[in-house]
Amino acid sequence: MIPQLLTVRYRRAGGRLRRLYVPLLPVLLVLSPVLLLAVLGGLTACLIYGVRPVGALRGLGRLVWALPGTSFEIEQGPAAVLVSIR
Repeated sequence: MIPQLLTVRYRRAGGRLRRLYVPLLPVLLVLSPVLLLAVLGGLTACLIYGVRPVGALRGLGRLVWALPGTSFEIEQGPAAVLVSIR
C-alpha cells in the first residue's frame, strides 16, 4: 500500500502539542516535475557508478511500500516531534 497521510505532532517549549496532517497524494502531484528530475538524476548516477537502474528502482519501490506504519520520535529538552506515516 502506498503511504497516504503524514502526521506530524510537535510540542513546543511551552508544552502545547500541535498536529499537522499532510495528505501525500496532492503533495506528490504538485512535486511531480521535481520527482521526475530526481529520477532522471538517480538513473544517471546509477549509470555512472555501475548500479543496475532496474534494481535501484525496485529497491526504492520496496522502501516506499514499506513506509506505511512507520513512526519516529525526536525529543530534545522540552521540545518533541513525532512523525507517523499511514
